[in-house]
Amino acid sequence: MTDAPPERLLTECLSTPLGAATIVTDETGCLRGFDWDDEHGRLDRLMKRYYPGISPSEGAAPAIIREAFGRYFAGDVSALSGLGWRSGGTTFQLTVWRRLCDIPPGQTISYGELAKRIGNPKAVRAVGLANGANPISLVAPCHRVIGASGSLTGYGGGLTRKLWLLKHEGAL
Repeated sequence: MTDAPPERLLTECLSTPLGAATIVTDETGCLRGFDWDDEHGRLDRLMKRYYPGISPSEGAAPAIIREAFGRYFAGDVSALSGLGWRSGGTTFQLTVWRRLCDIPPGQTISYGELAKRIGNPKAVRAVGLANGANPISLVAPCHRVIGASGSLTGYGGGLTRKLWLLKHEGAL
C-alpha cells in the first residue's frame, strides 16, 4: 500500500473517548496517519520521516474516514477494517503493517507470532520496532500485538489506551 509520495498532507483533529487524535490524509483523501495528540509529536516525527519536505496543513479528512472512526468508537469495532491507507516506510515495516491488518478485532497475537506470519520468526525485535513506527495506529492495529506471556507490552498511545482498546474490541 505504498506508492509515490503525496503532494500534500492534511490534518484534522478528531475527538475520541480516549482523547484528541489527529487524522492525516493526502490530497486524494487517502489515510496516511492517525495518532493521539498527547504523544508528544510522535505523528509529526513519523510524517517527517516518511514524507520529508512536506509540511502538513489543516484540512478535513474525507467523511468516509471520519465516519469510520466514529463508528469504531461507537462500538462497531470492524469499522476501520476496510479503510484504505498508504504509507512511507521500509519494505519490512510495510510488510508488518499489512499483517497487522489481518488481526481481527477481538483477537490478539504475540510479537513472535507476528514475526512468524511475516515469514521471519527470528525478527521479533524488528517486528516490535516496526510496530512502534506505525503511523496508522488503529487501522493497522498494533494494539492487538501483546507479549508472549499475554502481557500488555508497548503501545505508542500508552498502555492505558491499549487496555481500553482491547476491552472495547472484546479481546480482554
